[in-house]
Amino acid sequence: MAWNMQDYPDSLKNFDALKRKKMIDIANALLDGGYSEDRAIPIAISQGKEWYESASEEELKAFDEEKNPSKNDSHDTSDTNPDLLDEDVVVSYDDDKEEWSVKSVKAERAAGTYKYKTDALERAEEIANNKSSSVIAYTKDGKKE
Repeated sequence: MAWNMQDYPDSLKNFDALKRKKMIDIANALLDGGYSEDRAIPIAISQGKEWYESASEEELKAFDEEKNPSKNDSHDTSDTNPDLLDEDVVVSYDDDKEEWSVKSVKAERAAGTYKYKTDALERAEEIANNKSSSVIAYTKDGKKE
């Protein structure tokens, strides 16, 4: 079931309107991509919070001015892959870029890159908890911890 700004899960009611709007948009896209509501909601909350915290003032203003999500919006689901929900999350070091990468096993792209391993591990734990999967961490020299 898709949501809009008037009809949304109770778990979104305590967020301010702009965060909630983004979370609803993300959740609806995940539902279109084949995710179950049980998985789409926590992922949307996590991703919505992250987006809000890292978005510039211009991005926030632009998104605020966009039309509100509706129950029958269509979403480009070419990048979503429900098969990745069961995959573990890997934290590894990229020598070329000199940064830590957080990536689900079998994913084409990293979910994020970080200067510090502790930040990467924190993000990996958050993703793994949302997916009910595990974190696999590697040392800088590529050894599994």
